[in-house]
Amino acid sequence: MWRYLKRLLIGRPLKTADEGGQSLTKFKALALLSSDALSSVAYGTEQITATLIILSAAATWYSVPAAAIVLVLLFAITMSYRQIIHAYPSGGGAYVVATKNWGANAGLLAGGSLLVDYMLTVAVSVTSGTEAITSAIPLLRPYAILISVIIVVFIMTLNLRGMRESASFLTVPVYLFVVMIAVMIIWGLFNILSGNLDYQATASIGAPVKGMTLVLFLRAFSAGSSSLTGVEAISNAVPNFKRPKRKNAANTLLIMAVILALFFASITFLSYYLGILPNSHETVLSQIAEAVFGHGVVYYLLQLSTAMILAVAANTGFSAFPILAYNLAKDKYMPHMFMDKGDRLGYSNGIVALAVGAIVLIFIFHGQTNLLIPLYAVGVFVPFTLSQSGMIIHWFRERGKHWLLNSSFNLLGAVISLALVVFLFWLHFPNVWPYLIIMPVLLFIFYRVHRHYVEVAEQLRVNAEVQQLHDYSGATVIVLVSSVTHVTTGAINYARSISNNVIAMHVSFDTNPKKEHETAKEFKESFPEVRFVDLHSSYRSVVAPVLRFCDVIAKNSAERNDSVTVIVPQFVPRKPWQNILHNQTAFRLRNSLNTRENIIVSTYNYHLKK
Repeated sequence: MWRYLKRLLIGRPLKTADEGGQSLTKFKALALLSSDALSSVAYGTEQITATLIILSAAATWYSVPAAAIVLVLLFAITMSYRQIIHAYPSGGGAYVVATKNWGANAGLLAGGSLLVDYMLTVAVSVTSGTEAITSAIPLLRPYAILISVIIVVFIMTLNLRGMRESASFLTVPVYLFVVMIAVMIIWGLFNILSGNLDYQATASIGAPVKGMTLVLFLRAFSAGSSSLTGVEAISNAVPNFKRPKRKNAANTLLIMAVILALFFASITFLSYYLGILPNSHETVLSQIAEAVFGHGVVYYLLQLSTAMILAVAANTGFSAFPILAYNLAKDKYMPHMFMDKGDRLGYSNGIVALAVGAIVLIFIFHGQTNLLIPLYAVGVFVPFTLSQSGMIIHWFRERGKHWLLNSSFNLLGAVISLALVVFLFWLHFPNVWPYLIIMPVLLFIFYRVHRHYVEVAEQLRVNAEVQQLHDYSGATVIVLVSSVTHVTTGAINYARSISNNVIAMHVSFDTNPKKEHETAKEFKESFPEVRFVDLHSSYRSVVAPVLRFCDVIAKNSAERNDSVTVIVPQFVPRKPWQNILHNQTAFRLRNSLNTRENIIVSTYNYHLKK
């Protein structure tokens, strides 16, 4: 049943040779990897003005210079990540750059920050989209968390089906949003030039505002920097592009950055020119659209496209997280299961892990994860700082064409990114302090996982001196018996084929002594030459008596230089779902026996026909 449901939801398995068909064109990659960055224009300007209006409406003109600095940072980051794409095309972005140039500690700090950030990306994007839905349909407000979880599961399923299908689906909301914002900007600027929209700014640019401080301006700038989250996703997903991978990835990043810059600058200008002020009832983008279009069909179409892209912006995390997890797993800092590809040639374990983490965040913060936007920004700008400063080291080591110019871009981005990290901790400490706990815990986990893999490799590695295999004198086989059935008969016959020293072991309880006596009698009649041991358990436990008996036999066998094999018989139902109708004693016994170093555990399966 599960197999058929899986095929229905995810689709038929793809051959490894089909992997090239899953690669992304620039058109689809832009939809798949830029939804997070592009959707940020829906709230980036509002984050700046919402900070400034705390002082006064006149202070909102400072949104223009704040946005200008954000654009400078966007330029530096874009140039830096284009260099990263060409220099480190294996994906991994900031993690790989920081590891190669700063060392493992810095790389893990960058990688861990991004892992958490991608979970926050999914949680924040989905809850933002849900808020847009519940604002339009207030009756759904009590079910906001459930709607958020459903959206996460839907996007997870979409990604499990493969990149090509998820990219095809995302082209509609992403490009609809791009078209609608472009139409709003063009029509708004046209109406301004034609005099149909009056200048309503609360204060002229450069006008002195009483009480304005550098701290407030920096707070507004750091809030607006949330518009740059998601820019690094393309550098993490270079292996997913069609050939030439580097060129296509770099060009896609450039296209995304140009669109993001034009939209962010234009929306900030329109917000200032029209005197738009943030309020709790209507977003800044909605107010701009209303002023430009009125309350017509186009206005509602733009609102619909905004809600759609906010909901699917989570897909950027689903695209980048699995590849970052793959790179960490390849370096033995995360479980190797994150290196496995699923039926549809995606890193399924990474996709599922991200979905589970995002759902947990949604429940913990009751769907109000927008409160974590400063933490969300820290998770981006720490890797930004490490990757861009790492690229400076890269250029000074590698040199090459225009290396001084390239390193200057990196220096600019690194300085501004580092300043932003400092500002976020200084100005938003109540929101970002969890980072100081989360990262040490993550780093501890990374190092413990890495140490485990290193120790395992050392123990499994064949040394220069060829190790002699243990030469056993004989073999003792213990067969666990619950009752005399076809399963028992088959297991005993198999045991006798591999050893002359076979012991049948049975555990009896107080509940029905007569039945247990009959079991022993029946077994001895069927297999008179096989030693039968009946252990009594006063506490209805099967596992403990089995372990004690096997330990004693193993100790005695070791003195005789015999190997010890324990055979656990079980029957296998014809249909997998029927397993739930039977107890799992055999499973528990195998798990317990596997902890014994000197015991070999074997399973005898008897397959039922009906």
